[in-house]
Amino acid sequence: MGGPSAEPAKRRRSSRHTPKSTPALARGSRRNSGTKVKRVTEPATAVPSVARSQKLQKVLAQAGLGSRRAMEEIIKAGKVKVNGTPASLGARVTTDDLIQVGRRQIKFKVTTRLPRVILYHKPEGEIVTRDDPGGRPSVFEKLPVIRSAKWLAVGRLDFNTGGLLMFTTSGELANRLMHPRFEVEREYAVRLFGALSPAQIAEFKKGVRLSDGDAKFDVLEEHGGEGRNRWYHVVLKEGRNRVVRRMFEALGLQVSRLMRVRFGIVSLPPRLKRGTWIELRESEISQLLEWAGSAPAAPQRDFSAPVARALAETRNRHPQKLPAR
Repeated sequence: MGGPSAEPAKRRRSSRHTPKSTPALARGSRRNSGTKVKRVTEPATAVPSVARSQKLQKVLAQAGLGSRRAMEEIIKAGKVKVNGTPASLGARVTTDDLIQVGRRQIKFKVTTRLPRVILYHKPEGEIVTRDDPGGRPSVFEKLPVIRSAKWLAVGRLDFNTGGLLMFTTSGELANRLMHPRFEVEREYAVRLFGALSPAQIAEFKKGVRLSDGDAKFDVLEEHGGEGRNRWYHVVLKEGRNRVVRRMFEALGLQVSRLMRVRFGIVSLPPRLKRGTWIELRESEISQLLEWAGSAPAAPQRDFSAPVARALAETRNRHPQKLPAR
């Protein structure tokens, strides 16, 4: 079920361990952990040059300000200026234009630099937002500090759900992974009290009626358990709020633990401890961009043997291709 995961040379240590009842999440060779996570330096991956003229909302998304849809909304609201004049939706900008979003200035630069992508193992008890009136811990407090960009969460997990969270500096990539029309698979490990009946499994695969529309699991498989606690892996292609929990609740079932173990072709590394993160190598980011359709295919090179095997297994296990824009 779970696909292979990308792994940098070093990662942080943590004193916390995944409970014994947690199912196996991913496969593949791993390097030994270090005491400090550093950005992996590799020879720069060749990426085709960006056009000198691009749509304004795309430039803002690439600058890490948010998804294209979010950028379209702030343009419509009159919050974006180009050369001192309020911008219109669909306007194109060049490298000579000065873009302003509120008090912030954005310069459209032609660059071949790849976006950054990190994988974070979210524990239960953290929120996926920067500001919380209740003062609860935020996942953003654990992320590395960056300048001239910001981390964008690829999807959300509710307060009581743990597992894989991806963050990127590319609004374009985040949009390609999250937008409903691309139908990117999300895989979850679900722990229930008691086993599902054949009739319940059939109903989940056919579709469950929710308040905001029907939802179904494309895959539902049993993954063992201890005593009355049973683990299941489910796969669906949408990210509605609390959709997995609500589907089980619709059939009178209570989820005692929920973890996201895969998003698209990226799986939660089995040795990544809760509350820690790793950063993808440039070669792995190129593979993700190619799969998501955010950039033309770039030459694949400098793969270590474990990474090369992992990518080969990824293509075999997850042949899903995203539709063209």
